[in-house]
Amino acid sequence: MNSEAQGRRTPLALKLAQSIAEAGPISVADYMDACLNDAEHGYYRTRSAIGRDGDFITAPEISQTFGELIGLWCAIVWQQMGSPRAVNLVELGPGRGTLMRDGLRAARIVPGFREAARLHPIESNASLAAEQRATLGEVAESARWHTGLTQALMPGGAVEDRPTILIANEFLDTLPVEQIVYRQGHWHTRRVGLDAAGDFCFVVGEHPIEPPAALPAGHAATEGAIFEWAPGLEALAGLLAARASRAPLAALFIDYGHVRPGLGDTLQAVAAHRHVSPLQAPGEMDLSTQVDFSRFAEACARSGLGIDGAVTQGEFLGGLGIVERASHLMAANPQKAGAIEMAVARLIAPGGMGSRFHAIGIRGVNVAPLPGLTLVDKAKQPS
Repeated sequence: MNSEAQGRRTPLALKLAQSIAEAGPISVADYMDACLNDAEHGYYRTRSAIGRDGDFITAPEISQTFGELIGLWCAIVWQQMGSPRAVNLVELGPGRGTLMRDGLRAARIVPGFREAARLHPIESNASLAAEQRATLGEVAESARWHTGLTQALMPGGAVEDRPTILIANEFLDTLPVEQIVYRQGHWHTRRVGLDAAGDFCFVVGEHPIEPPAALPAGHAATEGAIFEWAPGLEALAGLLAARASRAPLAALFIDYGHVRPGLGDTLQAVAAHRHVSPLQAPGEMDLSTQVDFSRFAEACARSGLGIDGAVTQGEFLGGLGIVERASHLMAANPQKAGAIEMAVARLIAPGGMGSRFHAIGIRGVNVAPLPGLTLVDKAKQPS
């Protein structure tokens, strides 16, 4: 095993190593799930790593315009739903609460939306939930936090059956992926095991397997090629469809990924704003993969949902008026104009976040096409 993948014996590493030694290698999905969600040592259960002093930074932390535009998007969708007296406003993985805070502040210009919104943050990290409460201030008093997505949104779950607007920024990329590898003319499972020194390593299953239905057609595999897929995308599509069958639903997902299916290993780890080996320090680094938006869209379509997009983040934010919003902020805060301009440019720049990240809308069939997600029908901000 190379030295990059050798790391400290974290508590989770010891736990996983013992399990592997006793029962054999584990799937990449099980390894990823343990690293992120283990009840005792999982990264998302124990760490608050967002921000300059953490491991990574997200769009809401880069510029307030991001959350403001998402808030206005939610208000527009609420109006499209007929301005119901009560609407669930659900956020998956709310981070530090920055997006929701900025979004609700901006949405005050839409009469009635703030009064109608029932906040439902879904957060498994108790420390982050406390930080979200502090960020939201008085708004948090009426919000209801949930620790599990399925328990919150399933039929009869904790979130009431009423019109629902769901937003998720950098959530899909955390769904665990399965991986297979092409060797000697056949596909084999790719797993995480232990090498002779007791360090984690990727291992290839001995026996060939039938390729999964998720494998895209028309892609010729070469020796060593890897294919990965996230089973959780289908589960999420089913969960959204079940909710949409009971009440109007509109969901917005923003994440980094690709819009055409293909082969390749996209599993990555980040610590202190640096890319490290995914095997280096289980439980103490952020793991993620590129989202296959085409697969998510297909899963949602099979479940009877409507799909808008995906479009690039730059196109989506541009359609919502981020340049105009930034201009207003710069005029009101001339001493910060340079910083505002740089932050917005970072969000929409081609070749960077503007094209690497995409936005996709998912809706029930009784909900109108969602704003900002087609290039010919730009969203209009309320005035």
